[in-house]
Amino acid sequence: MMEGFKGGIHPSYSKDKTERLPIIEAKMPKRVVIPISQHIGAPCEPIVKIGDAVKKGQKIGDAKGFVSAPVHSSISGKVTAIAKFPHPSGRDALSIVIESDGSDEWVEGLSERTDYLKLSPEELKKIINNAGVVGLGGATFPTHVKLSPPPEKKIRAVILNGAECEPYLTADHRLMVERPEEIVHGLRIILKLLNVQYGYIGVEANKPDAISRLTEIVSRIPKQKASETYVERSGIEWTKDVEIGPNIRVISLEVKYPQGAEKQLIKATLNREVPSGGLPMDVGVVVQNVGTASAIYNAVRYGRPLIDRVTTVTGAVAYPKNLRVRIGTLVSDLIEECGGFSEEPGKVIMGGPMMGMGQHTLNVPIIKGSSGILVLPKTAAGRPEFYDCIRCGACVRVCPMGLMPNMLSICGELRIVDAGVEFKPMDCIECGCCSYVCPSKRPIVHFIRYLKNELSIKKAKAKEKKEAVKT
Repeated sequence: MMEGFKGGIHPSYSKDKTERLPIIEAKMPKRVVIPISQHIGAPCEPIVKIGDAVKKGQKIGDAKGFVSAPVHSSISGKVTAIAKFPHPSGRDALSIVIESDGSDEWVEGLSERTDYLKLSPEELKKIINNAGVVGLGGATFPTHVKLSPPPEKKIRAVILNGAECEPYLTADHRLMVERPEEIVHGLRIILKLLNVQYGYIGVEANKPDAISRLTEIVSRIPKQKASETYVERSGIEWTKDVEIGPNIRVISLEVKYPQGAEKQLIKATLNREVPSGGLPMDVGVVVQNVGTASAIYNAVRYGRPLIDRVTTVTGAVAYPKNLRVRIGTLVSDLIEECGGFSEEPGKVIMGGPMMGMGQHTLNVPIIKGSSGILVLPKTAAGRPEFYDCIRCGACVRVCPMGLMPNMLSICGELRIVDAGVEFKPMDCIECGCCSYVCPSKRPIVHFIRYLKNELSIKKAKAKEKKEAVKT
């Protein structure tokens, strides 16, 4: 088992309700609300209008920039509204509402490809882009952008993230157990696209069934015959027939949160450290989620756009489930499908308890990055009063980035932004380890987010001022 990064915590993982439950198809919704912004970057623009009939898989929002991704209808039916609706981010966002016609008919023109590994990198990127594939681990960065590193950044390894270290969530776990071939062949497509030989799939050691299934599929990858030329000391040359293939390894990782964070996963898998302010490509690595690899495979092999995903619905619901959910399905529909609340809810979180977003309404849709719906009972969802920092250093010891969350939280609380720069707030990955261990119950991540937001605003204003001077 690979050990890795410093710090981290061992929370109660609470995955027992769903980790052995198979993925089942969620009921087809009567109505979907599909936001046109489900990714980092520029939102797309609607290309349908009210009254239009659409089919499942039809593009309804087109990307207007490189860092963007199109969106597609997840059902067949009629467009009934294009307006602002609640978004998982907490803000209202322009969305396309579609009422189902019950036929669930696919759009024409989706093409299957059996020889997809013969496609060029540019052809593969175009397919992935047109399918609207984004990172399904939560960050939702457009995948075609992540697979387009600048020429000076030589990529030497690809890591698939199967850690799923966030408590309660089991969507990736079940996908690895039930659809390992999609994940492995998705990784092969990424390796082909980037012209990289080495691929890794990192899975926490508490998922032995997933490790076993992935290892089995990797062992079946056919080897290709090739010839290698050897030169002896005497100068005689001779040729030997060998079998070659992609070097893919399934890595068993230490069970520790946040093992699935990009920088921590790279450290644990390859013992490389991404520099402060840097990106994985700075150390020659691209990281993708296992769900993203599955989506890539389905887009390239079958021409399927990203219109659904696996989502865990758990916590205080009558029947927790792992569901394959259509994008745009409302949270209220999923909770109803799981038998409703099992006790009075105190908080509904999109995602997990450490990094998820609390929701103020159940009329919010599942989007591409929605890995889970967690319902916390009222008894567990109170907001405790917090106190002054007591300088115990617990947050410093568990910070996986080696930061000083205590000082960052004080700067954020007192709104002394310039002083906070010294403690590198932009390196914070907002994993929540610091808040988890704080004896004073301080909302440390909240304070750090404030600092990061203020610094981003300040940077944007400085850029505008600089450009204004130029003109």
